[in-house]
Amino acid sequence: MYQLILCTCPDADCAENLAHALIAEKLAACVNIVPGVRSVYQWQGQIETAQEHLLLIKSRQDRYPAIEAAVKKLHPYEVPEIIALDIERGSQDYLQWINSCLIGV
Repeated sequence: MYQLILCTCPDADCAENLAHALIAEKLAACVNIVPGVRSVYQWQGQIETAQEHLLLIKSRQDRYPAIEAAVKKLHPYEVPEIIALDIERGSQDYLQWINSCLIGV
């Protein structure tokens, strides 16, 4: 029922804007911004390296389609990283808090 969604951003402004948009739209209960992530990846046949900010987005599975759409709309990358991991276990108090933040949408 709950998910942790990972998304990298090129800079702090992008990360902040996405985090605030997801919270404001009640798509996520919490978004952690982890600065200083060094990414090494292949893009268009070349090995690239970039300093990025990682978003850890806590939400519910039913919000995933809207989260993906919002990230694609607001993100500057042609193909942004959007990876959802199901949360199999967690503190019931914390999971209930996530749910309470998403009520009313």
